[in-house]
Amino acid sequence: MDFVIKFSAMILAFLVAIIGHEIMHGLVAKYYGDETASREGRLSINPIKHIDPFGSIVFPIVLYLSQKLVGVENPIIFGWAKPVPVNIFTVVQNGGYLAAVAVSLAGVTYNFIMALIASSIIGFVYPPNNLIEAFFFMFLFYMVVVNVILAVFNLIPVPPLDGANAIKYLSLHFRWESIVRFYNKIEPYGMIILMIILFTPLSDYIFMPAKIIIAWLLS
Repeated sequence: MDFVIKFSAMILAFLVAIIGHEIMHGLVAKYYGDETASREGRLSINPIKHIDPFGSIVFPIVLYLSQKLVGVENPIIFGWAKPVPVNIFTVVQNGGYLAAVAVSLAGVTYNFIMALIASSIIGFVYPPNNLIEAFFFMFLFYMVVVNVILAVFNLIPVPPLDGANAIKYLSLHFRWESIVRFYNKIEPYGMIILMIILFTPLSDYIFMPAKIIIAWLLS
């Protein structure tokens, strides 16, 4: 029963984190006049519209099982939803490059806010006195953990992540052309760079800020 509560709470927190992250990109883009996500029905909270077969199912399961195999006591799942379509040219036309920065960071902002909200109310259900409270406690716990990890990961300045997009649009705004050229050059290799980061000891250093933030929020 303990495993069922933990795993189901983790799955729910994971879905809330990744789906809300993508919806926020679309909502901020809509604020700047881009109706693409709205027209395609991607502002819906229906999980089916956002599930990415690899990023939302295969990768999280493989990551979870690999952690179990190496003896991680409390493994977590991590992944991503199907990206919400955004016409960034419409956004830039209506709000400039800073509007594009806002769209890029909308998902990360959502994740940090969700983690902060969860951390502020988790103390009200600790210690849990029944199964419902136990589930809610674990849900809030994983809302902190998953949202912070997702936010920190997306701030890695490597394309196609949000951090790289934000830096690129900020560079376009200030006309830092050398940075724009650099990102255009490495963009085709972004996924390779990310895989190297995720599956080598480099990940320990990259996710150190996430560990610090999680410890602070849960203290």
